[in-house]
Amino acid sequence: MAVPADRAPGFAGPGTGWSAPDPMASVTTAHRIARNLREGLSGTGVKAAARDLRRLLRARAVVLTGLSGEWVQAGTPNDPRGAANLIDKVLHTETRHGRPPLTAVPLHSSAELVGVLLVSGRVSVSAVSRAGDWIEDSLERGRLESTAQQAARSELRALRSEISPHFVYNALTVIGSLIRSDPDRCRELVLDFADFIRYGLARNREYATVSDEFHAIETYLALQRAVLGSRLRVQIRVAPDVLAVSVPYLVLQPLVENAVRHGIQPAFVGEADGSGLVQVSGEAAGSDLVISVEDDGVGMDPADAEEILAGRGSENSVGLANVDRRLRSIYGAWYGLVVETARGAGTKVIFRVPMFQPGVVPR
Repeated sequence: MAVPADRAPGFAGPGTGWSAPDPMASVTTAHRIARNLREGLSGTGVKAAARDLRRLLRARAVVLTGLSGEWVQAGTPNDPRGAANLIDKVLHTETRHGRPPLTAVPLHSSAELVGVLLVSGRVSVSAVSRAGDWIEDSLERGRLESTAQQAARSELRALRSEISPHFVYNALTVIGSLIRSDPDRCRELVLDFADFIRYGLARNREYATVSDEFHAIETYLALQRAVLGSRLRVQIRVAPDVLAVSVPYLVLQPLVENAVRHGIQPAFVGEADGSGLVQVSGEAAGSDLVISVEDDGVGMDPADAEEILAGRGSENSVGLANVDRRLRSIYGAWYGLVVETARGAGTKVIFRVPMFQPGVVPR
């Protein structure tokens, strides 16, 4: 007769008796199992997860296997050949097979079979099934985290690819026009352009310092001022105590570019002597870093701003939506962009992030 999991003897062997498990130790173990299964059944943490499962279930052995059939086990099943046959049956039928002392259940993620859990020992079928459900939840959470990370990387690649060809053409044209008339100024702009391109197209970089981000926008605005002349006015203020704070890479430049392209430049149309102001600031507010980008340009309907942040704007406005999603995915739902705007009243984009966030480190 099968002995319920909560009455099974411990690992020390027969005759050691039963003692009530520490609830917090069980919770800690379950959390560790979930963490070790983030990369799936072929990840580096599967072996550790199998050991913890064995300990949690007080089983003789635990086997985890993916669709490849390769075993990752803790302990040795009492009947290895029978265990192999049982796993094969589960892989082919996607249903539970066996009963104590040898039970195997299928593991699914997104309604698809991904592997098998086999438990050897005096562990009830219901306990094995619950363990299988826990593993499935852990695998699904890991899959969702991976998907979110892939989406964030895709959005970062999209931001890298958003360097406007029109801006590049205009910048190079201005630089070319200065080769003879002002070679020193030409050299400065060439170096600014090289810095801008190098930073904007850097690979394998997820985070940067506030100092790096502000240097990048200063370079971008220097090139824009070379193109637009006195029509573009710029004010940049950043507190020295936030320069070393880590932020997502390329989080600031799309906001500044949006202010110039969609706020200031449209205001020039039909005005020969028109000009516009872009103000960028960064400062500490308690334990948060607050950055704002403001322009006195044409502004927009607040309803249009909502559509843009929801990802339903035009193809020329995906930068704001991408930055907003990246901030929320890294710091949480409360940390997105705040847009203050109205038609004819300019636009102010604000975001705040924690000054110190685990895992957010410039590379």
